[in-house]
Amino acid sequence: MTVFSLSIRFLKDELLKTSGDQIGGNGLEPEDIHWVLTVPAIWNDAAKQFMREAAQEAGILQNMLTIALEPEAASLYCRHLPVEKGDNSRTCLSKFGAGKKYLVLDAGGGTVDITVHEVGPSGDLKELHKASGGAWGGTKVDEAFMNFLGQLAGLDVIERFKDVNMEDYIDLLRDFEIKKRDIAPSKDSKVTIKLPIALSELVREMKGTELKSKIQQSGLGEKAKLTGDKLRLEASVVKTFFQTSISSCVKHVSDLLDEPVNHGVQAILMVGGFSESPMLQEMFKIKFPKLTIITPPEAGLAVLKGAVIFGHSPKSISERVSKYTYGTDITVPFDESKHPWSKRKEYKNGEVRCNDIFSKLVELGQTMIVGQPQDAQNFTPIFDDQKSMSMNIYAAQSKDPKFVTDYGCQQIGSFSVPMTGTGTDRSVTVRMTFAGTEIDVECKQKDTSNVTHLKVDFLS
Repeated sequence: MTVFSLSIRFLKDELLKTSGDQIGGNGLEPEDIHWVLTVPAIWNDAAKQFMREAAQEAGILQNMLTIALEPEAASLYCRHLPVEKGDNSRTCLSKFGAGKKYLVLDAGGGTVDITVHEVGPSGDLKELHKASGGAWGGTKVDEAFMNFLGQLAGLDVIERFKDVNMEDYIDLLRDFEIKKRDIAPSKDSKVTIKLPIALSELVREMKGTELKSKIQQSGLGEKAKLTGDKLRLEASVVKTFFQTSISSCVKHVSDLLDEPVNHGVQAILMVGGFSESPMLQEMFKIKFPKLTIITPPEAGLAVLKGAVIFGHSPKSISERVSKYTYGTDITVPFDESKHPWSKRKEYKNGEVRCNDIFSKLVELGQTMIVGQPQDAQNFTPIFDDQKSMSMNIYAAQSKDPKFVTDYGCQQIGSFSVPMTGTGTDRSVTVRMTFAGTEIDVECKQKDTSNVTHLKVDFLS
Protein backbone atom coordinates (compact mmCIF):
# COMPACT_ATOMS: atom_id res chain seq x y z
CA MET A 1 0.00 0.00 0.00
CA THR A 2 2.84 2.40 0.85
CA VAL A 3 4.64 1.74 -2.44
CA PHE A 4 1.52 2.14 -4.57
CA SER A 5 0.22 5.24 -2.78
CA LEU A 6 3.63 6.96 -2.97
CA SER A 7 3.82 6.17 -6.70
CA ILE A 8 0.36 7.65 -7.30
CA ARG A 9 1.17 10.68 -5.10
CA PHE A 10 4.32 11.35 -7.14
CA LEU A 11 2.35 11.30 -10.43
CA LYS A 12 -0.39 13.49 -8.95
CA ASP A 13 2.05 16.05 -7.54
CA GLU A 14 4.06 16.10 -10.79
CA LEU A 15 0.91 16.86 -12.79
CA LEU A 16 -0.07 19.69 -10.42
CA LYS A 17 3.46 21.14 -10.59
CA THR A 18 3.47 20.98 -14.40
CA SER A 19 0.02 22.60 -14.60
CA GLY A 20 1.25 25.41 -12.34
CA ASP A 21 4.22 26.03 -14.64
CA GLN A 22 1.99 26.10 -17.73
CA ILE A 23 -1.07 27.93 -16.43
CA GLY A 24 0.69 30.33 -14.11
CA GLY A 25 -0.51 31.49 -10.73
CA ASN A 26 -1.39 28.63 -8.40
CA GLY A 27 -2.23 26.22 -11.21
CA LEU A 28 -4.79 23.49 -10.54
CA GLU A 29 -5.83 22.07 -7.19
CA PRO A 30 -6.39 18.31 -6.67
CA GLU A 31 -10.14 18.88 -6.26
CA ASP A 32 -10.28 20.63 -9.68
CA ILE A 33 -9.47 17.36 -11.40
CA HIS A 34 -11.42 14.15 -11.87
CA TRP A 35 -8.78 11.45 -11.71
CA VAL A 36 -8.84 8.19 -13.68
CA LEU A 37 -6.78 5.22 -12.52
CA THR A 38 -6.37 2.33 -14.96
CA VAL A 39 -6.13 -1.33 -13.97
CA PRO A 40 -5.94 -4.59 -15.95
CA ALA A 41 -9.40 -5.94 -16.79
CA ILE A 42 -8.43 -9.37 -15.44
CA TRP A 43 -7.80 -7.95 -11.96
CA ASN A 44 -10.32 -9.00 -9.32
CA ASP A 45 -12.51 -6.73 -7.18
CA ALA A 46 -10.09 -6.79 -4.24
CA ALA A 47 -7.25 -5.50 -6.43
CA LYS A 48 -9.45 -2.64 -7.69
CA GLN A 49 -10.37 -1.68 -4.13
CA PHE A 50 -6.70 -1.79 -3.18
CA MET A 51 -5.88 0.70 -5.96
CA ARG A 52 -8.74 2.97 -4.92
CA GLU A 53 -7.53 3.01 -1.30
CA ALA A 54 -3.96 3.66 -2.45
CA ALA A 55 -5.20 6.65 -4.47
CA GLN A 56 -7.14 7.99 -1.47
CA GLU A 57 -4.03 7.64 0.68
CA ALA A 58 -2.22 9.66 -2.00
CA GLY A 59 -4.68 12.52 -1.48
CA ILE A 60 -7.27 11.85 -4.21
CA LEU A 61 -10.87 12.27 -3.06
CA GLN A 62 -13.08 9.17 -3.37
CA ASN A 63 -15.80 10.96 -5.35
CA MET A 64 -13.20 12.41 -7.75
CA LEU A 65 -11.77 9.04 -8.79
CA THR A 66 -12.85 6.61 -11.51
CA ILE A 67 -11.36 3.18 -12.06
CA ALA A 68 -10.96 2.37 -15.76
CA LEU A 69 -10.19 -1.01 -17.35
CA GLU A 70 -7.09 -0.82 -19.53
CA PRO A 71 -8.20 -2.63 -22.72
CA GLU A 72 -11.47 -0.65 -22.71
CA ALA A 73 -9.58 2.63 -22.43
CA ALA A 74 -7.27 1.65 -25.28
CA SER A 75 -10.24 0.62 -27.41
CA LEU A 76 -11.92 4.01 -26.87
CA TYR A 77 -8.74 5.85 -27.81
CA CYS A 78 -8.33 3.89 -31.02
CA ARG A 79 -11.96 4.60 -31.97
CA HIS A 80 -11.00 8.28 -32.11
CA LEU A 81 -8.04 8.27 -34.48
CA PRO A 82 -6.72 6.72 -37.68
CA VAL A 83 -4.15 4.01 -36.98
CA GLU A 84 -1.56 2.31 -39.15
CA LYS A 85 -1.92 -1.14 -40.58
CA GLY A 86 1.19 -3.22 -41.12
CA ASP A 87 1.09 -2.78 -44.92
CA ASN A 88 1.40 1.04 -44.69
CA SER A 89 -2.19 1.61 -45.81
CA ARG A 90 -4.48 3.24 -43.31
CA THR A 91 -7.44 1.84 -41.47
CA CYS A 92 -9.46 3.31 -38.67
CA LEU A 93 -11.58 1.73 -35.98
CA SER A 94 -13.97 4.68 -36.21
CA LYS A 95 -14.95 3.33 -39.65
CA PHE A 96 -16.14 0.12 -38.05
CA GLY A 97 -19.91 0.44 -38.24
CA ALA A 98 -22.59 -1.03 -35.99
CA GLY A 99 -22.25 -4.77 -35.54
CA LYS A 100 -18.54 -4.92 -36.36
CA LYS A 101 -16.44 -6.94 -33.93
CA TYR A 102 -12.78 -6.68 -33.00
CA LEU A 103 -10.49 -8.15 -30.36
CA VAL A 104 -8.40 -5.90 -28.10
CA LEU A 105 -5.03 -7.30 -27.02
CA ASP A 106 -3.54 -5.10 -24.30
CA ALA A 107 -0.02 -6.41 -23.77
CA GLY A 108 1.73 -4.53 -20.99
CA GLY A 109 4.75 -5.23 -18.84
CA GLY A 110 3.13 -7.62 -16.39
CA THR A 111 -0.20 -8.74 -17.81
CA VAL A 112 -1.85 -9.39 -21.15
CA ASP A 113 -5.52 -8.35 -21.13
CA ILE A 114 -7.85 -9.54 -23.88
CA THR A 115 -11.42 -8.42 -24.55
CA VAL A 116 -13.76 -8.62 -27.55
CA HIS A 117 -15.83 -5.57 -28.48
CA GLU A 118 -18.76 -5.01 -30.82
CA VAL A 119 -19.72 -1.58 -32.08
CA GLY A 120 -23.25 -0.60 -31.00
CA PRO A 121 -25.85 1.33 -33.05
CA SER A 122 -24.80 4.70 -31.62
CA GLY A 123 -21.06 4.02 -31.77
CA ASP A 124 -20.84 2.81 -28.17
CA LEU A 125 -18.95 -0.39 -27.40
CA LYS A 126 -20.33 -3.68 -26.12
CA GLU A 127 -18.14 -6.27 -24.47
CA LEU A 128 -18.93 -9.64 -26.05
CA HIS A 129 -16.73 -11.89 -23.95
CA LYS A 130 -15.56 -11.59 -20.37
CA ALA A 131 -12.07 -10.14 -19.97
CA SER A 132 -9.37 -12.77 -19.87
CA GLY A 133 -5.62 -13.10 -20.16
CA GLY A 134 -2.66 -13.85 -17.95
CA ALA A 135 0.79 -12.85 -16.71
CA TRP A 136 2.39 -13.06 -20.15
CA GLY A 137 3.61 -9.47 -20.54
CA GLY A 138 7.02 -8.10 -21.45
CA THR A 139 8.51 -8.86 -18.05
CA LYS A 140 8.24 -12.57 -18.92
CA VAL A 141 10.82 -11.92 -21.64
CA ASP A 142 13.03 -10.14 -19.08
CA GLU A 143 12.68 -13.12 -16.72
CA ALA A 144 13.73 -15.50 -19.49
CA PHE A 145 16.79 -13.33 -20.19
CA MET A 146 17.79 -13.24 -16.50
CA ASN A 147 17.28 -17.02 -16.21
CA PHE A 148 19.58 -17.42 -19.23
CA LEU A 149 22.22 -15.28 -17.51
CA GLY A 150 21.69 -17.44 -14.43
CA GLN A 151 22.55 -20.54 -16.47
CA LEU A 152 25.76 -18.84 -17.64
CA ALA A 153 26.93 -17.20 -14.41
CA GLY A 154 25.04 -19.23 -11.79
CA LEU A 155 21.56 -18.54 -10.41
CA ASP A 156 23.05 -17.79 -6.97
CA VAL A 157 25.31 -15.17 -8.57
CA ILE A 158 22.34 -13.44 -10.23
CA GLU A 159 20.37 -13.41 -6.96
CA ARG A 160 23.35 -11.87 -5.15
CA PHE A 161 23.83 -9.41 -8.01
CA LYS A 162 20.23 -8.22 -7.63
CA ASP A 163 20.58 -7.85 -3.86
CA VAL A 164 23.96 -6.07 -3.78
CA ASN A 165 24.05 -4.17 -7.08
CA MET A 166 20.48 -3.04 -7.67
CA GLU A 167 21.43 0.00 -9.78
CA ASP A 168 23.59 -2.12 -12.10
CA TYR A 169 20.79 -4.70 -12.31
CA ILE A 170 18.28 -2.02 -13.37
CA ASP A 171 20.75 -0.61 -15.93
CA LEU A 172 21.18 -4.12 -17.37
CA LEU A 173 17.42 -4.54 -17.74
CA ARG A 174 17.11 -1.09 -19.34
CA ASP A 175 19.76 -1.99 -21.89
CA PHE A 176 17.98 -5.27 -22.63
CA GLU A 177 14.64 -3.40 -22.91
CA ILE A 178 16.04 -1.23 -25.72
CA LYS A 179 17.49 -4.25 -27.53
CA LYS A 180 14.37 -6.42 -27.25
CA ARG A 181 12.26 -3.76 -29.03
CA ASP A 182 14.42 -4.26 -32.15
CA ILE A 183 14.33 -8.05 -32.20
CA ALA A 184 12.13 -9.43 -34.99
CA PRO A 185 11.54 -12.91 -36.45
CA SER A 186 13.07 -11.78 -39.75
CA LYS A 187 16.28 -10.39 -38.16
CA ASP A 188 19.30 -12.67 -37.80
CA SER A 189 21.94 -10.16 -36.65
CA LYS A 190 23.64 -10.71 -33.31
CA VAL A 191 22.43 -8.86 -30.22
CA THR A 192 25.04 -7.11 -28.07
CA ILE A 193 24.30 -6.44 -24.39
CA LYS A 194 26.66 -4.61 -22.07
CA LEU A 195 27.22 -6.52 -18.82
CA PRO A 196 28.09 -4.59 -15.63
CA ILE A 197 31.63 -5.12 -14.31
CA ALA A 198 30.09 -5.95 -10.90
CA LEU A 199 28.57 -9.12 -12.39
CA SER A 200 31.95 -10.38 -13.62
CA GLU A 201 33.49 -9.58 -10.24
CA LEU A 202 30.78 -11.56 -8.44
CA VAL A 203 31.39 -14.59 -10.67
CA ARG A 204 35.11 -14.40 -9.86
CA GLU A 205 34.38 -14.05 -6.13
CA MET A 206 31.69 -16.74 -5.84
CA LYS A 207 32.77 -19.26 -8.50
CA GLY A 208 36.56 -18.78 -8.51
CA THR A 209 36.66 -18.39 -12.28
CA GLU A 210 36.13 -15.78 -14.98
CA LEU A 211 32.69 -15.15 -16.52
CA LYS A 212 34.22 -15.61 -19.98
CA SER A 213 35.36 -19.12 -19.01
CA LYS A 214 31.90 -19.94 -17.61
CA ILE A 215 30.30 -18.91 -20.90
CA GLN A 216 32.81 -20.96 -22.92
CA GLN A 217 31.99 -24.00 -20.76
CA SER A 218 28.23 -23.54 -21.20
CA GLY A 219 28.11 -25.59 -24.40
CA LEU A 220 26.58 -22.75 -26.40
CA GLY A 221 29.57 -22.52 -28.71
CA GLU A 222 29.29 -19.54 -31.06
CA LYS A 223 25.80 -18.65 -29.83
CA ALA A 224 27.09 -16.68 -26.83
CA LYS A 225 30.43 -14.89 -26.56
CA LEU A 226 31.87 -12.39 -24.09
CA THR A 227 34.24 -9.75 -25.46
CA GLY A 228 35.35 -7.33 -22.77
CA ASP A 229 32.10 -6.35 -21.09
CA LYS A 230 29.97 -7.06 -24.17
CA LEU A 231 27.85 -10.22 -24.35
CA ARG A 232 27.13 -11.08 -27.98
CA LEU A 233 24.17 -13.44 -28.52
CA GLU A 234 22.93 -15.11 -31.68
CA ALA A 235 19.47 -13.90 -32.69
CA SER A 236 18.12 -17.45 -32.36
CA VAL A 237 19.03 -17.45 -28.65
CA VAL A 238 17.35 -14.11 -27.95
CA LYS A 239 14.19 -15.14 -29.80
CA THR A 240 13.72 -18.05 -27.39
CA PHE A 241 13.25 -15.51 -24.56
CA PHE A 242 9.93 -14.53 -26.21
CA GLN A 243 8.64 -18.07 -26.68
CA THR A 244 6.58 -18.59 -23.49
CA SER A 245 4.96 -15.17 -23.58
CA ILE A 246 4.08 -15.10 -27.29
CA SER A 247 2.89 -18.72 -27.48
CA SER A 248 0.61 -18.14 -24.46
CA CYS A 249 -0.89 -15.01 -26.11
CA VAL A 250 -1.40 -16.69 -29.48
CA LYS A 251 -3.00 -19.81 -28.02
CA HIS A 252 -5.36 -17.80 -25.81
CA VAL A 253 -6.47 -15.56 -28.68
CA SER A 254 -6.94 -18.59 -30.94
CA ASP A 255 -9.13 -20.28 -28.31
CA LEU A 256 -11.20 -17.11 -27.87
CA LEU A 257 -11.80 -16.72 -31.61
CA ASP A 258 -13.09 -20.31 -31.73
CA GLU A 259 -15.92 -19.49 -29.29
CA PRO A 260 -19.32 -18.94 -31.02
CA VAL A 261 -19.94 -15.52 -29.44
CA ASN A 262 -16.72 -14.22 -31.04
CA HIS A 263 -17.37 -15.46 -34.57
CA GLY A 264 -17.14 -12.61 -37.04
CA VAL A 265 -14.22 -10.80 -35.39
CA GLN A 266 -12.52 -8.82 -38.18
CA ALA A 267 -9.49 -7.26 -36.52
CA ILE A 268 -7.06 -7.54 -33.63
CA LEU A 269 -6.15 -4.24 -31.99
CA MET A 270 -2.72 -4.49 -30.34
CA VAL A 271 -1.99 -1.92 -27.63
CA GLY A 272 0.29 -1.66 -24.60
CA GLY A 273 4.08 -1.38 -24.47
CA PHE A 274 4.75 -5.03 -25.29
CA SER A 275 2.60 -4.72 -28.43
CA GLU A 276 5.33 -2.50 -29.87
CA SER A 277 7.55 -5.61 -30.05
CA PRO A 278 8.05 -6.74 -33.69
CA MET A 279 8.27 -10.32 -32.40
CA LEU A 280 4.70 -10.16 -31.06
CA GLN A 281 3.34 -8.20 -34.04
CA GLU A 282 4.82 -10.45 -36.72
CA MET A 283 3.77 -13.64 -34.97
CA PHE A 284 0.15 -12.44 -34.86
CA LYS A 285 0.26 -11.58 -38.56
CA ILE A 286 1.56 -15.09 -39.29
CA LYS A 287 -0.92 -16.91 -37.04
CA PHE A 288 -4.01 -14.85 -37.98
CA PRO A 289 -3.54 -13.99 -41.69
CA LYS A 290 -7.27 -13.42 -42.34
CA LEU A 291 -7.60 -10.74 -39.65
CA THR A 292 -6.50 -7.13 -39.82
CA ILE A 293 -3.75 -6.53 -37.25
CA ILE A 294 -3.86 -2.93 -36.03
CA THR A 295 -1.13 -1.33 -33.89
CA PRO A 296 -1.58 2.42 -33.25
CA PRO A 297 1.41 4.76 -33.11
CA GLU A 298 2.83 4.82 -29.56
CA ALA A 299 0.80 1.75 -28.63
CA GLY A 300 2.15 1.99 -25.09
CA LEU A 301 0.29 5.31 -24.58
CA ALA A 302 -3.09 4.11 -25.93
CA VAL A 303 -4.34 3.14 -22.45
CA LEU A 304 -3.24 6.45 -20.93
CA LYS A 305 -4.91 8.57 -23.62
CA GLY A 306 -8.03 6.40 -23.65
CA ALA A 307 -8.38 6.81 -19.89
CA VAL A 308 -8.89 10.55 -20.43
CA ILE A 309 -11.70 9.83 -22.91
CA PHE A 310 -13.25 7.35 -20.48
CA GLY A 311 -13.14 9.95 -17.69
CA HIS A 312 -15.17 12.33 -19.85
CA SER A 313 -17.52 9.66 -21.18
CA PRO A 314 -17.72 6.60 -18.90
CA LYS A 315 -20.86 5.34 -20.68
CA SER A 316 -18.98 4.89 -23.95
CA ILE A 317 -18.83 1.25 -22.87
CA SER A 318 -22.52 0.31 -22.83
CA GLU A 319 -22.38 -3.41 -21.97
CA ARG A 320 -20.02 -5.70 -20.12
CA VAL A 321 -19.94 -9.46 -19.52
CA SER A 322 -19.73 -10.92 -16.02
CA LYS A 323 -16.52 -12.83 -15.25
CA TYR A 324 -18.17 -14.81 -12.43
CA THR A 325 -21.50 -15.88 -11.01
CA TYR A 326 -22.00 -13.50 -8.10
CA GLY A 327 -24.31 -14.20 -5.19
CA THR A 328 -24.99 -13.94 -1.46
CA ASP A 329 -25.54 -16.55 1.21
CA ILE A 330 -29.06 -16.86 2.60
CA THR A 331 -31.00 -19.22 4.83
CA VAL A 332 -34.33 -20.85 3.89
CA PRO A 333 -36.71 -23.09 5.86
CA PHE A 334 -35.11 -26.52 6.12
CA ASP A 335 -36.58 -29.21 3.86
CA GLU A 336 -35.12 -32.62 4.64
CA SER A 337 -36.21 -33.93 1.24
CA LYS A 338 -33.80 -31.64 -0.66
CA HIS A 339 -31.41 -30.11 1.88
CA PRO A 340 -28.36 -31.93 3.29
CA TRP A 341 -28.42 -32.50 7.04
CA SER A 342 -25.01 -30.81 7.39
CA LYS A 343 -26.64 -27.47 6.43
CA ARG A 344 -29.41 -27.74 9.03
CA LYS A 345 -29.42 -25.17 11.85
CA GLU A 346 -31.92 -24.52 14.63
CA TYR A 347 -32.18 -20.89 15.71
CA LYS A 348 -32.99 -19.51 19.17
CA ASN A 349 -36.55 -18.67 18.10
CA GLY A 350 -37.10 -22.38 17.37
CA GLU A 351 -37.04 -22.04 13.60
CA VAL A 352 -35.09 -24.69 11.67
CA ARG A 353 -33.39 -23.39 8.52
CA CYS A 354 -30.94 -24.48 5.85
CA ASN A 355 -27.73 -22.41 5.82
CA ASP A 356 -25.27 -21.53 3.04
CA ILE A 357 -27.80 -21.34 0.19
CA PHE A 358 -26.25 -19.52 -2.83
CA SER A 359 -28.65 -16.74 -3.84
CA LYS A 360 -27.64 -15.76 -7.37
CA LEU A 361 -27.28 -12.06 -8.23
CA VAL A 362 -25.68 -12.27 -11.66
CA GLU A 363 -24.55 -15.22 -13.77
CA LEU A 364 -21.19 -16.08 -15.32
CA GLY A 365 -21.18 -14.81 -18.93
CA GLN A 366 -24.29 -12.67 -18.42
CA THR A 367 -24.44 -9.47 -20.49
CA MET A 368 -24.94 -6.46 -18.22
CA ILE A 369 -26.05 -2.99 -19.28
CA VAL A 370 -23.93 -0.25 -17.73
CA GLY A 371 -25.87 1.95 -15.28
CA GLN A 372 -28.68 -0.55 -14.78
CA PRO A 373 -28.84 -2.69 -11.62
CA GLN A 374 -28.40 -6.31 -12.59
CA ASP A 375 -30.36 -7.62 -9.64
CA ALA A 376 -32.89 -6.50 -7.02
CA GLN A 377 -33.79 -8.83 -4.15
CA ASN A 378 -35.78 -8.42 -0.95
CA PHE A 379 -34.28 -9.45 2.37
CA THR A 380 -35.90 -9.62 5.79
CA PRO A 381 -34.24 -9.93 9.23
CA ILE A 382 -34.36 -13.13 11.28
CA PHE A 383 -34.70 -11.34 14.64
CA ASP A 384 -37.07 -8.57 15.80
CA ASP A 385 -34.33 -6.30 17.15
CA GLN A 386 -31.85 -6.52 14.28
CA LYS A 387 -30.26 -3.13 13.46
CA SER A 388 -28.40 -4.35 10.40
CA MET A 389 -28.01 -7.33 8.14
CA SER A 390 -24.50 -8.49 7.29
CA MET A 391 -24.26 -9.78 3.75
CA ASN A 392 -21.44 -11.59 2.06
CA ILE A 393 -20.71 -11.63 -1.65
CA TYR A 394 -19.46 -14.81 -3.26
CA ALA A 395 -17.97 -15.43 -6.70
CA ALA A 396 -18.35 -18.79 -8.38
CA GLN A 397 -16.77 -20.18 -11.54
CA SER A 398 -19.90 -22.19 -12.44
CA LYS A 399 -23.24 -20.83 -13.64
CA ASP A 400 -25.52 -22.47 -11.08
CA PRO A 401 -23.94 -23.16 -7.68
CA LYS A 402 -26.32 -24.51 -5.00
CA PHE A 403 -24.34 -23.66 -1.89
CA VAL A 404 -21.67 -21.09 -1.13
CA THR A 405 -19.45 -23.98 -0.04
CA ASP A 406 -19.50 -25.59 -3.51
CA TYR A 407 -16.18 -26.19 -5.28
CA GLY A 408 -14.97 -23.09 -7.17
CA CYS A 409 -17.01 -20.73 -5.01
CA GLN A 410 -15.38 -18.32 -2.57
CA GLN A 411 -16.34 -15.34 -0.46
CA ILE A 412 -14.84 -12.20 -2.00
CA GLY A 413 -16.40 -9.41 0.06
CA SER A 414 -19.01 -8.25 2.53
CA PHE A 415 -21.22 -5.30 3.39
CA SER A 416 -23.70 -4.41 6.12
CA VAL A 417 -27.25 -3.25 5.31
CA PRO A 418 -28.53 -0.74 7.92
CA MET A 419 -32.11 -1.21 9.23
CA THR A 420 -34.41 0.94 11.35
CA GLY A 421 -37.44 -0.05 13.45
CA THR A 422 -38.23 -3.50 14.83
CA GLY A 423 -39.91 -6.74 13.72
CA THR A 424 -39.15 -9.49 11.28
CA ASP A 425 -41.60 -8.11 8.70
CA ARG A 426 -39.24 -5.26 7.76
CA SER A 427 -38.02 -5.59 4.19
CA VAL A 428 -34.98 -4.16 2.45
CA THR A 429 -34.60 -4.16 -1.33
CA VAL A 430 -30.96 -4.58 -2.31
CA ARG A 431 -30.12 -3.56 -5.86
CA MET A 432 -26.64 -4.41 -7.08
CA THR A 433 -24.91 -3.06 -10.17
CA PHE A 434 -22.11 -5.23 -11.49
CA ALA A 435 -21.78 -3.64 -14.93
CA GLY A 436 -19.51 -0.80 -13.85
CA THR A 437 -15.80 -1.17 -13.29
CA GLU A 438 -16.66 -1.51 -9.57
CA ILE A 439 -19.65 -3.10 -7.81
CA ASP A 440 -22.27 -0.67 -6.45
CA VAL A 441 -24.88 -1.62 -3.82
CA GLU A 442 -28.12 0.34 -3.28
CA CYS A 443 -30.30 -0.57 -0.26
CA LYS A 444 -33.86 0.71 0.18
CA GLN A 445 -35.91 -0.07 3.31
CA LYS A 446 -39.54 -0.40 2.21
CA ASP A 447 -41.35 1.01 5.24
CA THR A 448 -39.15 4.13 5.52
CA SER A 449 -37.97 4.53 1.90
CA ASN A 450 -34.46 5.18 3.27
CA VAL A 451 -31.88 4.66 0.50
CA THR A 452 -28.25 3.86 1.29
CA HIS A 453 -25.40 3.38 -1.19
CA LEU A 454 -22.74 1.00 0.08
CA LYS A 455 -19.29 -0.03 -1.00
CA VAL A 456 -18.42 -3.70 -0.75
CA ASP A 457 -15.34 -4.45 1.35
CA PHE A 458 -13.19 -6.89 -0.62
CA LEU A 459 -10.05 -6.62 1.51
CA SER A 460 -11.08 -7.45 5.06
